[in-house]
Amino acid sequence: MLGGMPSAYGYVGPGAGFAFISSFLMFLVVFVLAILVFVTLPFRMIVHVIRSRRARKRSRCRRVIVIGLDGMSPRLAKEMMDDGGLPNFSKLAEMGAFRPLRTTIPSASPVAWSTFQTGANPGKHNIFDFLTRNKRTYLPELSSARIEPPRRSLNLGKYRIPMGKPRLSLLRKSRPFWTVLGKHGIFSMVLRVPITFPPEKFNGVLLSGMCAPDLRGSQGSFTYFSTNHTEKYADPTGGVRLAVERKGNVVTGSLPGPPNPLLPDGGPLMAPFTATLNEKDRSAALMCQGSRIELKERQYSPWVRVTFRAGFGFSASGICRFYVRRVEPEFELYVTPIHIAPDRPSLPISHPFTYAPYLSKVFGPFATLGLAEDTWAFNEGIIDKTAFLEQTYAIHAEREKMFFDAIAKVRQGMVVCVFDGIDRIQHMFWRDGSRDGAVEDVYKRMDDMLGRVMARLGKDDLLIVMSDHGFGSFRRCVNLNAWLKENGFLHLKDGADGCEGYFKDVDWHRTRAYAVGLGGVFINETGREGQGVVQPGDEKQAVKRTIADGLAKLVDGPSNVKVVNRVIDAAECYWGPYCGNAPDLIVGFADGYRVSWDSVTGKFGSTVVHDNEKAWGGDHCMDPDLVPGVLFCNRPVAAKRPGIVDIAPTVLDAFGLTVPKYMDGRPVLSWKQKE
Repeated sequence: MLGGMPSAYGYVGPGAGFAFISSFLMFLVVFVLAILVFVTLPFRMIVHVIRSRRARKRSRCRRVIVIGLDGMSPRLAKEMMDDGGLPNFSKLAEMGAFRPLRTTIPSASPVAWSTFQTGANPGKHNIFDFLTRNKRTYLPELSSARIEPPRRSLNLGKYRIPMGKPRLSLLRKSRPFWTVLGKHGIFSMVLRVPITFPPEKFNGVLLSGMCAPDLRGSQGSFTYFSTNHTEKYADPTGGVRLAVERKGNVVTGSLPGPPNPLLPDGGPLMAPFTATLNEKDRSAALMCQGSRIELKERQYSPWVRVTFRAGFGFSASGICRFYVRRVEPEFELYVTPIHIAPDRPSLPISHPFTYAPYLSKVFGPFATLGLAEDTWAFNEGIIDKTAFLEQTYAIHAEREKMFFDAIAKVRQGMVVCVFDGIDRIQHMFWRDGSRDGAVEDVYKRMDDMLGRVMARLGKDDLLIVMSDHGFGSFRRCVNLNAWLKENGFLHLKDGADGCEGYFKDVDWHRTRAYAVGLGGVFINETGREGQGVVQPGDEKQAVKRTIADGLAKLVDGPSNVKVVNRVIDAAECYWGPYCGNAPDLIVGFADGYRVSWDSVTGKFGSTVVHDNEKAWGGDHCMDPDLVPGVLFCNRPVAAKRPGIVDIAPTVLDAFGLTVPKYMDGRPVLSWKQKE
């Protein structure tokens, strides 16, 4: 049924409802800081010049450009290069090198990109998955960032006035390599690298990427309106479905925004809109907060500003795009997730804070949500293939403009930009591993972009093109929690047949293991988990071995196809101060298999393996050996098996800097030109 806010599902927000701040107060603070920056500018410039001169003397190159192509597969890249479909990638490989790039354990984007920027294994940077678990409550939480309300508030009758601003925490630890560059006077422009929200201070500018939230505090929540009140739906995932009323040719509705910060449990703030329908023209005239948008069916609006006001000077601005699916016989309207407005951000999405407003001034409004391409709306059938691809390429075009502007501005230093189009399109169109036209097209578009980048290179420029992982097919779902229950490791309370989600009705006093996220299994260890029952030491090791052996033998029905390639013991692949936050076991699935949608957040019944019925038919959360990334470079690569952990040390070495001891990777380039 059409109704209220959905469960968070795989998009667990980093603290929904605390995105509000007073815009006036924030910009007053920024204004004061800008004055301080201006006053101290001469002194900082002197220090910068001295450091830059020292760095230039040691540097092997004048400029480093890193292009991140999330999800690019070395196998598919090679096939298309061999067929002549990627001439610029072929040219770059001939100039320097093309190699598979070892990914991380697990092969999940937050883990891999955190290793990319720190040059360290997850035990040192603390990111092990998209999700982690709360050790006390067992509930899944976003692993990358935390947003908490101000410590103090003032109660005025029914109102609760926050005193101060939200508390933001980046849970990724260690130091990115651009911070190291900055300390040596080398300037960097960093665009949309995942796991950079909230942004850290360094000598450069940065626009946050994956895991930056939307205005609702989630990782991306669409809204769908329909006049068809009899339409039946399964539980919505990744969005909100709402009924609207039609009187004559006018439809009225309200777009839900973030929760009201002044009223505990007061529900979301709303932005009313009307749509005047023209059935003959199959179009609608939308009015929302003074903006009038004329749209035909199957047409996106430009970015539209939506401001949510709570009173007492508290407001938050967002931007979204409207898409009229149908005018008649029923009116259907899709609205993208509400992105934090880049010109007046309610949360810091860039460093310095004024960088996002600057980009908005230069290029106009742009997507700020970390997972900006709305795969969930496509998964749920709210938008079709054409609408999804149009949205994806519009977001790519915004980012490409910023990237080429950065290349033009940085004559000496580093530019890094991550593009997500390959990853998002492969998730939706890879299913059987065949070369779908949409997948081939996005590779060719990246090849065209690469050609334009190469035309702008100087002889002393280093160009690195890399991906965090490759791709495989996702045909069958594996519910790890159902398997753990079936094999006696996870128990429900008496009378419960299954779990509706978030481990409801789990009997923790009898449970020895549970799964959270995209392949991690946690032992319910005494002294570590809230209601642990397994003793550390020999008992824990015995439970781990039994689970690993059992999963390794798991086969898919009468076909006896192997489901799991291997089960990896975290103690054998992680080292560093944050190993205690890692899953105890990481399941490396065989090609065609991935953890089920339900298992990710603790929902399970009795079925262990079943068909993946969603549009999302390609994935990479499987055995990391099956899905390496790519490494292209205009210099030869000396290392036989380079890994993503080596990129940060390689960039530092290119600038003549000593690789810090905390980094686990090593420089991989040979500075001898190919003959």
